[in-house]
Amino acid sequence: MPDNYLPEVRNQYEALPYPPCNPQDDHRRLVRTWLEDLPMINHYCFAGKQSFQDGFRALVAGGGTGDATIFLAEQLRHTNAQIVHLDMSSASIALAKERAQIRGLANITWVHDSLLNLPARAAELGTFDYINCSGVLHHLADPDAGFRALLSVLKKDGAIGLMVYATTGRIGVYQMQALMRLVNGDETDAQRKIANTRDILASLPPGNWFKRSEDLHHDHKMGDSGIYDLLLHSQDRAYSVGELFDWLGDEAEGAKDGHGMHLEFTDVQRGLSPYLPHMVLGSRPPAMAAALRKLPRRQQYEMAELMAGTLITHSLYVTRSGACKAPYGDPDYVPFFYHEPLTGELAAQVFGSNRGQPFVLRHQHSGVAVTVNPGRYGAKLLSLIDGERSFGEIFDAFRAAWQGKAAAPDNTTLFADFAESFDTLAALDRVLLRHPSADPALAAV
Repeated sequence: MPDNYLPEVRNQYEALPYPPCNPQDDHRRLVRTWLEDLPMINHYCFAGKQSFQDGFRALVAGGGTGDATIFLAEQLRHTNAQIVHLDMSSASIALAKERAQIRGLANITWVHDSLLNLPARAAELGTFDYINCSGVLHHLADPDAGFRALLSVLKKDGAIGLMVYATTGRIGVYQMQALMRLVNGDETDAQRKIANTRDILASLPPGNWFKRSEDLHHDHKMGDSGIYDLLLHSQDRAYSVGELFDWLGDEAEGAKDGHGMHLEFTDVQRGLSPYLPHMVLGSRPPAMAAALRKLPRRQQYEMAELMAGTLITHSLYVTRSGACKAPYGDPDYVPFFYHEPLTGELAAQVFGSNRGQPFVLRHQHSGVAVTVNPGRYGAKLLSLIDGERSFGEIFDAFRAAWQGKAAAPDNTTLFADFAESFDTLAALDRVLLRHPSADPALAAV
């Protein structure tokens, strides 16, 4: 193993594979991971044009017990795509393999190794269109060495789905970790450490910072491996939004020595919304909210993270260009609803509830409450979204039913009028885009 490899971390995941799972559960349910939804990968990483049919290759680096690997392999089952699952824990790989066998998945290659060895194995493993690295880099002695290793096997037009811990939402976690180091002292037995942690958790006073924020965290309720991973980990750090831009981003976003990559943030079930001040501040924002929306996106994201305090992880897509995201404003692109059973008719009812005037959208799944100006035509345009028609076809259908005395609005006018409605739903990842060249069976279902 490389010099900066941490034996204690590997020993933890051999003894306590993570995330905890029972492979038999795969007989009855598929665990979905947010970043690995193919429509999301297509929208954010391949400008909506990825068919996933032409020898698509994915690497799950630090795949653990297999959630991301199994989800990718299941979605790509009927293609010629190949998934490589790499992990340093043989115990975790064994569980992931059992899950794949239960599902009859034959499109996975298993590699028992550290991701730090990827550069040395590049000739053997090849390069990848998409790399998932979720919950791994923040456990390395040198996270940047890990990221460089990922880049060494990423295709020039490839993308990385990354998850690292977020500083603000984990304040209570790090106080608990410090507390348990004091409590456990020189104790080396993992089960005794876990028992001590359970005893402390059961007796915490209400003023404890972890107790105050306990609703944000779930791992300690998932058994021994969850407790150890959250509160007893030997190597654990977190990042603020600004630190991620400085580390991974380019000069345009304020990074002086970053990797020059483009970052697209999307929190699980909430999308970009927790990074936008106007969506964090609720239905009655201060007067300055309009001015905040005009600030550079990095500045907005940094403010929103501090405003909300609920981001415990940062999930993001990392690409070499902002052009990798499907563009709004191109009439050839097909909009479609995603992540919940939303239809054009239902969306039109919600956005037309105040007859074209600003209204408060209360989104149950994300907890977002935000004032939205649907524009003159927003509700009608939403009603025409069916996942098959392009914006150009939607606009043509809108004009075909036009009954106004003036000339029907052109595409530019309609895109401008619909922008706030689209941006709101897109910020929640409830509407995505695909190009007609993408296979709708994989990219829009």
